[in-house]
Amino acid sequence: MDLGGTHRGVDMGPSAVRIAGLAEAVERFGLPFEDRGNVAVPHAESREPKNESARFLGEIARCCARQRRRVEGILDDGAFPLVIGGDHSIAMGTVAALSSWHQRRGERIGLLWFDAHGDMNTPESSPSGNIHGMPCAVCVGRGHPDLLALGDRRPMVDPDKTAIVGVRDLDARERNEVRESGVHVFTMRDVDMLGISEVMRRALAIVTADTAGFHLSFDLDGTDPSVAPGVGTPVRGGTNFRESHLVMELAAESGKLLGLEMTEINPILDERNRTAEVAVELILSALGKRTL
Repeated sequence: MDLGGTHRGVDMGPSAVRIAGLAEAVERFGLPFEDRGNVAVPHAESREPKNESARFLGEIARCCARQRRRVEGILDDGAFPLVIGGDHSIAMGTVAALSSWHQRRGERIGLLWFDAHGDMNTPESSPSGNIHGMPCAVCVGRGHPDLLALGDRRPMVDPDKTAIVGVRDLDARERNEVRESGVHVFTMRDVDMLGISEVMRRALAIVTADTAGFHLSFDLDGTDPSVAPGVGTPVRGGTNFRESHLVMELAAESGKLLGLEMTEINPILDERNRTAEVAVELILSALGKRTL
């Protein structure tokens, strides 16, 4: 998916991660792995955005609906959904699947959103109209009706069960959206002051309280560009290599991780597929890999 942002190239993120050896790495770790292929996404060149406040709205909503069905099929099979992007708008399909699947079982989920950005814009607040800046808002019930309708439950995730970690770049009007939403936000200042382990302890307590577990939506731009240079919207001052791994290790150790997605990997802006290789290493940590 690259319809949600401005920079082209993130549509090649899944291929880059495959080339970086994801399947082989997971199997070496001792887990079974099945690549279920790509969700079909139209090329931006073949479409004209009809709504400048929510660009490619119809196309993205349809893609996320297809993605929801794919992820629900994985859950029905008793497997763990690992979703690779692509721009961060794909999270709406993933969270819709997890929320709806657990809703049918009388359960609610939490959401841990790791990102340099809040992704809490709405069509009314967004300066660009790029939907990759809106998915977290949609997940907590704020945004365009066509996107809110992706899940059976509205909101897909309760704001008080949602934690955003790593934020250091918010649009001016987005700040108000964040404040009004009721989501919990841990900025990089919080990471500096408290340490990533304490931030994650607090975030995990939020997303696991009275829930079946949580989904981790991991935007590679949440890490520092020195760790993951190949992202569409890099922002200096993110988590370093070890801090990024600790996020994943603590998520795994919680025993409550329901799903994982890695987004915004852009091979065009990368250095010899370095960001995709980092993504594979981080995924292994989220799946439980430890030094001892």
